[in-house]
Parts: sequence; structure tokens; C-alpha cells
Amino acid sequence: MDLRIKRPEIRVSRCAQRGLSVLVERVPQAEAFGRRVGRRIGRSIGRPINEKLHLAFTWLYGARRRLATVAVAVVTVWLFLHVMFGANGMVVYRQKRAEYQSLGREIDQLQKENEHYTSQIKALQTDPETIEKEAREQLHYARPGEVVYVSPAPPPVQTPATNAAQK
Repeated sequence: MDLRIKRPEIRVSRCAQRGLSVLVERVPQAEAFGRRVGRRIGRSIGRPINEKLHLAFTWLYGARRRLATVAVAVVTVWLFLHVMFGANGMVVYRQKRAEYQSLGREIDQLQKENEHYTSQIKALQTDPETIEKEAREQLHYARPGEVVYVSPAPPPVQTPATNAAQK
């Protein structure tokens, strides 16, 4: 595979040089034609085009600092709005950060709870005192010769009905 780039050969012919000299000879005629057309168009508009362009460019040149200041101000305002309220702006960043912190706290709480349950499971599998404690509390088991006292549940408190609510 050949990846070489071939340079084109540039040939200068005498015809091109002759065409250029003819063009240079006709420059004064082209300028005169442009002035005549400009005057004609200028009369139809009310002022020559060159004069109007000159006035416009003069005004632009004089107002360049004001225009540049306005352009910088517009870009600054746009950039500020984009940074604050854009897709990844400060408002969205603060919301995401608060959500991240709350999720981190929730993860820590769940990990502590998980560790507690893991230690409780391990104790129930291996520690005889823990097994006995759970059997006594939940199943009301007792050793031979022990008496288990269970207090009765308190009666529900009834609120007296008053006629004031009916009035």
C-alpha cells in the first residue's frame, strides 16, 4: 500500500500572465464604472453608498467600547445563569449533595443495625445464656422448681362520655 502524497506540478503559462496584465490595464475603467453605478444607486437612495457606509463604520468605530462592554455583560449574565441554574448548576449540585449526605447517614444506620442483628444471631447460635434468656422471655419457660409470675394486663381506661360534645 503506497501512502505517499504526490505533489501537483504547478505550471505557469504565458496566457495567465497576459490575462493578468490585461486585468491591470482595465482597473481604471472598472473603478470609473463602480463610481458611476454607486452614484446612480446613491441618487435612488438619497445619499451615495460610500458616504452611508463611511457614516456607519464611523459610528461602529466610535461605539466599539460600549458594544464590547455590552457583549461582555451579556456573556457574563448568560454564564452566571448557566452556572447557577443549568443542568449541572449549583442548585442541582446542592440538591444532589444533600441527597448524598442523607443516603450516607441512612447507610451508616443500616450498617449499625445489621451489625447488631449479626451479633444477636451469633449469640443465639453459640451462647447458652442468651438462648436461655430468650426461652424464658418469649416462651415463658422455667427451670424445675421455679415459679413464673405473670402480671395481668391493666384494664383499658374508658373516658367518660359527656354531653358537652353533643351540644
